[in-house]
Amino acid sequence: MNEPLSVVQGGYGQGKTAPGRCSKFTNPKCTAGDGATEPYIVGHNLILSHGAAVEVYREKYNFATSTKLSFKELHLSKIPKDKKQIKMKVHFFILLLIVSWLSKKITSLPPESRVLGRRSFPHNFVFGTAASAFQYEGATSVGGKSPSIWDYFSHTFPERTNMQNGDVAVDFYHRYKDDIKLMKELNMDAFRFSISWARLIPSGKVKDGVNKEGVQFYNALIDELIANGIQPSMSLYHWDHPQVLEDEYGGFLSPQIIEDFRDFSRVCFEEFGDRVKMWTTINEPYIITVAGYDTGNKAVGRCSKWVNSQCKAGDSATEPYIASHHLLLAHAAAVHEFRKCNKTSQDGQIGIVLSPLWFEPYDSTSLEDNEAVKRALAIELDWHLDPVIHGDYPETLKKQVGKRLPSFTAEQSRMLKNSSDFVGVNYYTARYIAHLPHVDPARPRFKTDQQLEWRVTNHSNHQIGPEEDRGILHSVPEGLRKVLNYIKDKYNNPTVYIKENGINDYEDGTKSREDILKDTFRIKYHEDHLEQLHKAIMEDGCDVRGYYAWSLLDNFEWEHGYSTRFGLYYVDYDNNLERYPKDSVNWFKEFLSRVGIKSGQEREEEQVWYVSRERSSQEKNNKTLDDPEGFEASVGTIMYLMTNTSRRKEEERDRCTFDIPYTRLDLLLGSDSSFGPLKNIL
Repeated sequence: MNEPLSVVQGGYGQGKTAPGRCSKFTNPKCTAGDGATEPYIVGHNLILSHGAAVEVYREKYNFATSTKLSFKELHLSKIPKDKKQIKMKVHFFILLLIVSWLSKKITSLPPESRVLGRRSFPHNFVFGTAASAFQYEGATSVGGKSPSIWDYFSHTFPERTNMQNGDVAVDFYHRYKDDIKLMKELNMDAFRFSISWARLIPSGKVKDGVNKEGVQFYNALIDELIANGIQPSMSLYHWDHPQVLEDEYGGFLSPQIIEDFRDFSRVCFEEFGDRVKMWTTINEPYIITVAGYDTGNKAVGRCSKWVNSQCKAGDSATEPYIASHHLLLAHAAAVHEFRKCNKTSQDGQIGIVLSPLWFEPYDSTSLEDNEAVKRALAIELDWHLDPVIHGDYPETLKKQVGKRLPSFTAEQSRMLKNSSDFVGVNYYTARYIAHLPHVDPARPRFKTDQQLEWRVTNHSNHQIGPEEDRGILHSVPEGLRKVLNYIKDKYNNPTVYIKENGINDYEDGTKSREDILKDTFRIKYHEDHLEQLHKAIMEDGCDVRGYYAWSLLDNFEWEHGYSTRFGLYYVDYDNNLERYPKDSVNWFKEFLSRVGIKSGQEREEEQVWYVSRERSSQEKNNKTLDDPEGFEASVGTIMYLMTNTSRRKEEERDRCTFDIPYTRLDLLLGSDSSFGPLKNIL
């Protein structure tokens, strides 16, 4: 067998040599293939083919000719006839012994040697944590900030935010330097945060002036992140526009906000665009419009009175669509400014962040439930993704809502089309969907427009996924993979970043701090979702380039106040907001340092694959199995192939994190005295 490694790598990993197979994202010239599995399958079969050839050779020809077989290359060598049989048998026996032993030895390595790590993901894949201004900063009356809609909502209707507010939150405004150190210790690459519009432009209007203290705070935050090797990722709007705009013209119910948002975004690009290269415009427009204008559970707390008696005003039949329409146009206006700005247009990118769930039919045999799933996806995701990619609302939404759905002008459609350089995805959970056959035509609202119901159990009473005790989410990691494939298939595989992913535990006063710090459920949640994300990238070819955990710290969780915790770090609200690492902190540290990458260093590129390839092609051309170094190179190749083949066989996962170079096989052998002779040979 001549250079099986070259066959595997070139033909099935990179697609540069015949038969030219690989994953599409690796090499767009490949028309078929799977770089996550086929190299190992082919490598496995090459090894077996080698064994079959040797078996035929030995049985049929009985070493009658003066030749010698080598796995590394078919090398013809004249050797004394009386020695060649011994050499062949000994070397082949040792070769098979190594292969057989290695397949068992690898699976007995510690679990951390066999699981996903940073290098399991593509080069330049970004890992980070996420936050928002109102949930983190506090300091609501410090530094010239004006009240936001959430300041007003939580103070005016405290019963709707668990009798709590964001006046202090986790005091990130004063403690950001210490919290950035926590990010660095976690080995995170990036931090996603939002700008408080009310802090930067207290009146909401640029013509009234920009708050210098607000600019100074965000400049200091950005500079501190960069100084610690962390990429700043900035969100323009995370639900907290100045209350003064709500009072003046109704906020996002008025088209006036589009120009004010345009001006606000321009200031952000000009002030921070020289250092911030990753931008998002609107965070979760679906949540803003539904919770803010249909159910009234979140600020601005508007809805029809018959929907929620706590709502003082609103119309659940029309306002969700009006507010959403203006959010999309504000997004387009901001992107237009971004692409005009010299500081951001050259090497920056901007996109919108959506919040899709995955949906499964309540009854998989029901045609109506299956159709309801399609409607749910069209409204949950396509409602805001179709306009920023295609320039218009999805037909399903038009059909369900009718004349209550606003329409775009030709110019607005042109500005919206292709207005997102990437798609931000905040994924948390999934639901079963049941068709709702009857709705009250006299009381239309967003929820009934869909003609469906969300459920956590199906018709067989099977729960969609496990939930933490009194939590608000169910863990459905396979839903993330399905969402990503839905986006890939429907929208021609756009670039995607997972901008939020995490799970909560409920704080009801019955758990001690020590109990909350033992968050094994959170570790499993992130591990399972990262595994599904890895499969979506490596097996399915989804173009995903980053993953942000929600969240670094416990924080103010909107209508839930401080009663639910999403953080990797526990915040002691009764003890000076002290931060304590949960077990998930250590898990993330280990996960992100598994390949030995240190802060500020270039990500290590060289794999055992390339080491073995280089050694075999440059140094070993004239070596054969009767030479110790030549034998070492041969075993190096076989070791790499068999390592991954055996691991896939046992774990049924597409993983490749075995980082021990073949020149250090003696470390694998350890103190096992039975392998002493082999250690000398190797």
